[in-house]
Amino acid sequence: MTTLQQRLASIPPGSGVLFFVQMFSTLGYAVLQSSLVLYATQRLQFGNEQAALMMGLFGAFNYGLHLFGGYLGGRLLSNRNLFVGGMVLQVLGCGAIAGGSLAGLYWGLALFLTGSGLNVTCLNMMLTQRFAPEDSRREGAFLWNYAGMNVGFFIGFTVAGHFQLGQQYSALFWFATLGNGLAILFTLAFWRKLADLNTPLLQAGPKAFWTRFAGGVAILAGLVPVLEWLLRHPGDTALGMKAFCALVAVALVVLTLRHPVHAERQRLWAFLVLTLGSLVFWSLYQMAPSGLQLFAVGNVRMELAGFEIAPQWVQNINAFVVAVGGPLLAGWFASLRARGWPVDIPQQFAAALLLMALGFLALPAGIQLAAADGRVAFFWLALSYVLQSVGELLISPIGYAMVGRLVPVQHQGSLMGCWMLVSGLASLFAGDFSGMVAQPVDGSPLTSNPAYFQLFAQLGTGALITAAILFALRPWLRRLIDGAKA
Repeated sequence: MTTLQQRLASIPPGSGVLFFVQMFSTLGYAVLQSSLVLYATQRLQFGNEQAALMMGLFGAFNYGLHLFGGYLGGRLLSNRNLFVGGMVLQVLGCGAIAGGSLAGLYWGLALFLTGSGLNVTCLNMMLTQRFAPEDSRREGAFLWNYAGMNVGFFIGFTVAGHFQLGQQYSALFWFATLGNGLAILFTLAFWRKLADLNTPLLQAGPKAFWTRFAGGVAILAGLVPVLEWLLRHPGDTALGMKAFCALVAVALVVLTLRHPVHAERQRLWAFLVLTLGSLVFWSLYQMAPSGLQLFAVGNVRMELAGFEIAPQWVQNINAFVVAVGGPLLAGWFASLRARGWPVDIPQQFAAALLLMALGFLALPAGIQLAAADGRVAFFWLALSYVLQSVGELLISPIGYAMVGRLVPVQHQGSLMGCWMLVSGLASLFAGDFSGMVAQPVDGSPLTSNPAYFQLFAQLGTGALITAAILFALRPWLRRLIDGAKA
């Protein structure tokens, strides 16, 4: 048996399938995430602040509902059932938005976000169930899965930019339904391989199973009109979601304090501290589809070697770096650990924040060196995205794997959702940051450059300070993670 065959044979059943399911399911999200602000401002005539708030809520609901999905998956619906149901809602949502009306936007987003918000945690839980808590292959599996997701992003961003340059938004949103449909077909084709392995629902009898199934479907249907109403009241909704996140944080602290097993309680404290540090990273990262995209359109010379660059294509830098870097990083970490080099989660998180800081500090440098018309060279925006993308590899898939490593089995679904909820809260903060720079009446980058310079410099400095704090806490966090060795 060759080395490749041995490696393939060692992959738990279903793990390879999830790579492709992840890739297809990402296409629709990539289209909406990269085009929503442009569609809102260019076609529906939203102002920059209004569009940034809408984008903030898009991210908040998408990630915030992961907490709910973590609870529903494996309790009321199997993770694979919930995933397919969510993808069906995404198909309907993209179709509604393709109609081109304001009402279609709200109902389409409500349908799409209900689906995407609930089913991402399902994918992560289907993958994490296939590894024992101490299985060293878990991190590599999540890095590979993350690479698959970014292949989907790359395709989605590329197509989105093509249609956006011609203002063909209806065709773009119809295209978004394609990936969602393929994800459904692929899941159905490998249905048995994606079965849950260890969830409370598996212990339920046939009558209880179907009762829970009906309840889960009712929740899916009921969430849609609730989200539609909330999207129409963005200011109050954003404030309410921030308050909800604060309550969740308090609940997690109480859960940790009351957890009876000392070693597990120590690891939960490490999880909470690292999650808090990640909030700074994600608050800056989530500016890519809102504030950074508006900066690119208004203040950056969007061309390379004489070719026009669509705003969505800039995000392909991120997708390319992650898709290629994920497997490479997984192999590098394995090699370092085999040679005795300590590579741990606190170190990876601190490095991610350092790279994010450098990425944002590159933008003020570009503004300082802007041309006479105020336009920033594309190089500086590209450099910022590369640095952010490498940082993402050190915190996002590592964070997913961290849930299985640090969280007790009975809380993994809920805390996987909490990990994603942080990205939802960060999306709201990113919307706040993005709305701080108003579009000048004259449309001149010379007018808005000073405000962007101050904003990017402050955010980059904040990330740098957080990275330093997290690195200083590394010995303490390692003792918490080691449990009994503390």
